[in-house]
Amino acid sequence: MTSPVRVLVVDDSPTMRGLITAALRRDPEIEVIGTASDPIEARALIKELNPDVITLDIEMPNMNGLEFLEKIMRLRPMPVVMVSTLTQAGADITIEALEMGAVDAVGKPGAGVTATEAFAELTLKVKTAARSRVRAREAGEVSRPRTDYRPAADHILAIGASTGGVEALLTIVSAFPANCPATVITQHMPATFTPSFAARLNKMSAATVSEAVDGAPLMPGHIYLAPGGVAHLEVFGTTPRCRLSHGDTVSGHRPSVDVLFRSIARMRRPMTGVILTGMGRDGAQGLLEMRNAGAHTLGQDEASSVVYGMPRVAQEIGAVERQLPLTRLSSAILDLCAAPSRDAHVAA
Repeated sequence: MTSPVRVLVVDDSPTMRGLITAALRRDPEIEVIGTASDPIEARALIKELNPDVITLDIEMPNMNGLEFLEKIMRLRPMPVVMVSTLTQAGADITIEALEMGAVDAVGKPGAGVTATEAFAELTLKVKTAARSRVRAREAGEVSRPRTDYRPAADHILAIGASTGGVEALLTIVSAFPANCPATVITQHMPATFTPSFAARLNKMSAATVSEAVDGAPLMPGHIYLAPGGVAHLEVFGTTPRCRLSHGDTVSGHRPSVDVLFRSIARMRRPMTGVILTGMGRDGAQGLLEMRNAGAHTLGQDEASSVVYGMPRVAQEIGAVERQLPLTRLSSAILDLCAAPSRDAHVAA
């Protein structure tokens, strides 16, 4: 029998600490080994108890959660699940926390949202975090956009990600030029967080990033992010467009990476599929269908994945042509989606 995941709960509200603790203790595979009301107390308990995972509030006295997270990731990297208010400000800060290295996030109970509803996925996210690879982010990891890039006009790029995907996607998209290939992304994320994530990607990228809108035409220089928890993102039409479908969950998710990849596999045009870090197997079968339809396919390698689940399954079933570390994916993606060089045309 494996040992339970040992969790430290950090929140300044006694009520919230109690609710989080109660939610976690319902799972026999999790043990709450302590609680702390602020980062000062938490720091002492981390040294004393050495937890496997921390759940961390953002708004706290003495030192806010982001400041404490920065110190954790710099001095003692370990799995952290953020507990955030489901507000615009809370979502913005949560995206920043995920970019800094937090593994995942859940929303707090609020108006019309019970603790049971808010923390429905907390135990799964904590157990996933315990199995994740957490590392200090190194300076200089973000590449500069290429200035000499020429995308193939009719090429579609599709990317799927889950746990750890915020940091991975920011790393990739920040290296894209303003005229990047038309790109569609499905990232598993609550609905409240995707507008903030799209805005953060847009700020970090030379390309234009937005949440996907039903019927929007796919154009080079534009990146379309599936709305979290609301609809599946698909691509359809002779002139490719976004379609948002409000069907049941697929592979346990809505939006589902499998749904996105399968829609593109049916397009019969130049295409590239990329599967990034994430728990489970969503996207693996869809990526295989893309490859069978003639697409180039890439997967994030095990060493650079926060959770090597989705890329592992895709690799095992033969959906991935090449696996690469995160720092090499942007360049490889752009090369696959580039227009034929003029020199190659002349030589031919």
